[in-house]
Amino acid sequence: MNAWLRRLGQAAAYLAFAAAVGWLSARPSYAPIGPDQALVRLSFGHYGARLGECRRRSAEELARLPPNMRAVLDCPRERSPIRVHLELDGRRVYEAVLAPSGLSRDGPAHVYEKFVVPAGEHRLRVFLDEDIHRPQGEYTAAVRAGLAPGEVLVIDFRAARGGFVFYHRGRRIDGCGGTGCD
Repeated sequence: MNAWLRRLGQAAAYLAFAAAVGWLSARPSYAPIGPDQALVRLSFGHYGARLGECRRRSAEELARLPPNMRAVLDCPRERSPIRVHLELDGRRVYEAVLAPSGLSRDGPAHVYEKFVVPAGEHRLRVFLDEDIHRPQGEYTAAVRAGLAPGEVLVIDFRAARGGFVFYHRGRRIDGCGGTGCD
C-alpha cells in the first residue's frame, strides 16, 4: 500500500509540474515591440583595413624562415576600427566607431543594434568607413521600405556583394545607392 501511495504522489507532482510549465509557456504574454511598431536591425561583422602596408620579403629573408612560414608577403595583423552610422528618415539614430576583435586586434568589428520604429514608410541610409585613419566613405546605401506592424528589416553588410544588403519579409530588397531614395 505504501508503494502505491508513493507512485500516486509522484504522478500528482509530475502533473502539477507539467501544468505549471504549460501555464508559464503562454503566460505572462511577452511582446518585444508594440502592436503598432516595427523593428530595424543593424547586424554584421566586418574587417577594417590593415593599419600598415604589406611588404614583399626578400629571397634572403624567405630562406631564413622555416618552410611552413615562407609567405612572400609580410602583412601587419592589426586592423583599423570601422565607423558606422545609420540615418532613419533623415535623422541619425546610430553612430559608432567599432574596434576590431581579437587579442591582436585583427578580427572583425561587430555591430548588433535594434531600433523600434513606428510602422509605416521609412527611409534608411547607412554608411561604413573601414579605415578611420583615412576616411573615404567607402560604403553608403539607402533604402525606402514600408514596414507593417511586427515586421523586421535587417541591414547586413557583405563586401563581396558590394556593401550593404537589406532583407525584408525574408527576401533581399535592393537599396538605391547613397542618395537617400528621394
